[in-house]
Amino acid sequence: MSMTSIGVASAEVRSADLWSVARDYLELAKPKIALLELVTVAAAYYLAGHGAPQVPVLLHALLGTSFVAASASAFNQWLERTSDALMPRTADRPLPAGRLGARDVAWFGSITAVAGVCYLAIAVNQLTACLGLLSWFLYVVVYTPLKRRSSTNTAVGAVAGALPVLMGWTATGRLLDVNAATLFMVVFLWQFPHFMAIAWLYRRDYALAGMKMLTVVDPSGQRAGRQAVLAASALVPVTLVPVLVNFATPVYGVAAITIGVAQLICAARFFRNLDETSARRLLRASLLYLPAILGLLTLVPLI
Repeated sequence: MSMTSIGVASAEVRSADLWSVARDYLELAKPKIALLELVTVAAAYYLAGHGAPQVPVLLHALLGTSFVAASASAFNQWLERTSDALMPRTADRPLPAGRLGARDVAWFGSITAVAGVCYLAIAVNQLTACLGLLSWFLYVVVYTPLKRRSSTNTAVGAVAGALPVLMGWTATGRLLDVNAATLFMVVFLWQFPHFMAIAWLYRRDYALAGMKMLTVVDPSGQRAGRQAVLAASALVPVTLVPVLVNFATPVYGVAAITIGVAQLICAARFFRNLDETSARRLLRASLLYLPAILGLLTLVPLI
């Protein structure tokens, strides 16, 4: 083999290694979860700006939020690296699989946290930066350790998961009001049917790792099913608040009731059957529900 061929082969290997490392860091950021958070930020920003967003500020808000979200996810995996190694669905993550070191992940999480909060404070505003920091704190410092101690972790995680919608609202410079509070409650309540379905599907994994999820504390699944139904029920009237305060049209209200009842039916079936089929249906319904509600709020006024 010629020296040129060896050099080309070595370059290809280095390129493949760099791409592999980049994919591992991307996996640390949990891009699917981050993308959903960014959708809520963008929707809230659009609604707070009455459909006339300042695109540069929105992009700043999305970039800063993505850094904060990446840091929270990285530290979540850093703190749970031992537990993740015990669960089949997480054992191949970068840390438990040994593809990244704990120190590297800690540095990545620290740098993205500082960069995200500072960027939001400078490029957007201080209130949005403070909400981002609060979301990070609740997720990393409170929610993640609480998963091994109490089933109330889901409620804390739901608060952390709903705060980005307030970040999108305040990024416009508007103060928090009843409409912002309604958006927060929609995202907060939505997480219970979503997470209860996941907790049931992976209850054995969580038990192996010593996680105090509700489906582990109550193996019958009754409490998880009840919470899913209660949250899905509460979402129906909560999503009608925008109509009552003239923030959304009656057309939106009819559509919101329709998809809300559809999700509630899936939650009720999950509670009744408590099997993997009903849990997966509820999970799929929840994944469709939130984008649908946010899409209706933003698009129906344009029809």
